[in-house]
Amino acid sequence: MSIDCSAVVAAPRSEVFAWFARPGAFARLAPPWQPVSLLDEADSLADGRAVLGLPAGLRWVARHEAGEYDPPHRFVDRITTGGPASVPASVVLSWRHIHEFEEVDPAHTRIKDRVQTWVPAAMLRPMFAYRYRQIEADLAAHARAADHGLGAITVAVTGAAGLIGSALTAFLSSGGHTVIRLVRREPRERAERRWDPDNPAGDLLDGVDAVVHLAGAPIAGRFTDEHKKAVAGSRITPTRKLAELCARAGVGVFVSASAIGYYGYDRDDETLTEQSPRGTGFLADVVADWEDAATAASGTTRVVSVRTGIVQSPRGGTLRLLRPLFAAGLGGRIGSGHQWMSWIGIDDLVDIYYRALWDIQLRGPINAVAPHPVRNIEYTHTLGRVLGRPTVIAVPAFGPAVLLGRSGARELATASQRVVPDRLGSAGHEFRDADLESALRHVLGRTAES
Repeated sequence: MSIDCSAVVAAPRSEVFAWFARPGAFARLAPPWQPVSLLDEADSLADGRAVLGLPAGLRWVARHEAGEYDPPHRFVDRITTGGPASVPASVVLSWRHIHEFEEVDPAHTRIKDRVQTWVPAAMLRPMFAYRYRQIEADLAAHARAADHGLGAITVAVTGAAGLIGSALTAFLSSGGHTVIRLVRREPRERAERRWDPDNPAGDLLDGVDAVVHLAGAPIAGRFTDEHKKAVAGSRITPTRKLAELCARAGVGVFVSASAIGYYGYDRDDETLTEQSPRGTGFLADVVADWEDAATAASGTTRVVSVRTGIVQSPRGGTLRLLRPLFAAGLGGRIGSGHQWMSWIGIDDLVDIYYRALWDIQLRGPINAVAPHPVRNIEYTHTLGRVLGRPTVIAVPAFGPAVLLGRSGARELATASQRVVPDRLGSAGHEFRDADLESALRHVLGRTAES
């Protein structure tokens, strides 16, 4: 039994094949709704081996077949064993995946996937629909950057293991850039450097062209004094120290994470742009100080603060928490549902960070949100529709306070911020998913193609 899928992407065959061969490609292709994690990426399409983590501690080991390697036309991988944890999958599953690349014309490539397996085709088609969309959008993003003069650069990234960092580093490395992960532990591989947030080494950024700073303690949680201290302390001083080092090292651009919490927790129906005044509350104060700390790099270094909205990915954040509830038919609005939610798809957020690296006109704060914010009740109905479940169980307004405390609930769960990407719109930025339903369908594998 086998399944055949194909799609045409707007890129030369040599570029498409090269993209598959680079580190990060597998991570960019892995559907976020599947309970699979990449433990070890293959170092070669010719004879490399990839190891995937499955539920219950099991492993999927995929070995590339050297005899079938024919660049830029074809490569093949099959499931095999590699330790006791991989035996159940290799015994129960049959899997041989043939990847073929056919030149349609000099600017277009047909990607053909043939999988020999007994896994039902209905379970695999959503995966391939996701993969083809990812490939085409990623290649288009890299082509736009190249058109604006970006060549291969070296980017140092803090917080690389997080939701945003893991997606961004995979995107950058699969696009041909060199990624250096700044970690607080002892480095385990050549692509890592040890970073002391309070006292970064003077040579930390040697050979680095750009820095993306994502590290910080999770904001979600009960807003106790201890939690607030961790949120602020992990952001303000480390950001200032790293920004100062960027200036001394002559780094070209420093892109720092920020948040739409800058605008406060309730601005009613006011449309908020980068020119809007800051709001009130703990998060507004932290974000203002956070962004001020990033300006320590100003001068020789271009500084961009990415004010991020509610990130949509089942791998983390709000959607990771909501998905199982909504899938079980237990989802519903919070309180009246009237509050505004300014959201952003994970891949659109990656594109925005990338644009901040190559667009020399971008400086200062930019709103990293989709063009169309929605009220909580619309978000609720949309997620329920995508998952095919009812959304009739409303959460009382006091409910989130039980977990987050009154202050945490006010600034997180019931916050109302109608934020728009004004500066990105003026720059002509194109979003992969400008509307909520298409964004949710993509990351949850519920597209029309599947």
